[in-house]
Amino acid sequence: MKVSTALCSAALGVGLGTLLLPGAALADTTVSPATTPVGGTVVLTATTCNPKSGDAIFRVTGPNRDQNVRSTTAAAGGGLSAELFTAGFTLGTYTVAATCGDGSSAGTATFAVTPIGGAPAGSGGDNSDTGALAAGGTLLGTALAGAVILIRRRRPVSTVA
Repeated sequence: MKVSTALCSAALGVGLGTLLLPGAALADTTVSPATTPVGGTVVLTATTCNPKSGDAIFRVTGPNRDQNVRSTTAAAGGGLSAELFTAGFTLGTYTVAATCGDGSSAGTATFAVTPIGGAPAGSGGDNSDTGALAAGGTLLGTALAGAVILIRRRRPVSTVA
């Protein structure tokens, strides 16, 4: 493999890792509580959405739902939030994907709907962006390992007579 080809591959890996890591690390959507009985209320929050950029859209999908919830309410800790009443929801796990008014993704979270008198309410959302973080870290690590191998190959080999 030519050195220039290897260097281009390493640069591409570093570039992709750099692009993937910040977006995934900053995207943050939470659902509180993470477990609620049928007829309970959960608060959906997209902390990275700027209220000045427009409404946040929370897409709720699950066993019997595929609906959008629009939010214009500024959250206390920053971002935008909305309340979702779970009357009529089927028992199960639901996924919430948030999109900010500027079109950027604010991440995903999940919550569970339990029977009335079921499990106690949880403490917050589940941020599922670890896959993008792992991919970015893997690309970055692979690029660095390739660079180390190239540097070692370019050193002149000393000969002993």
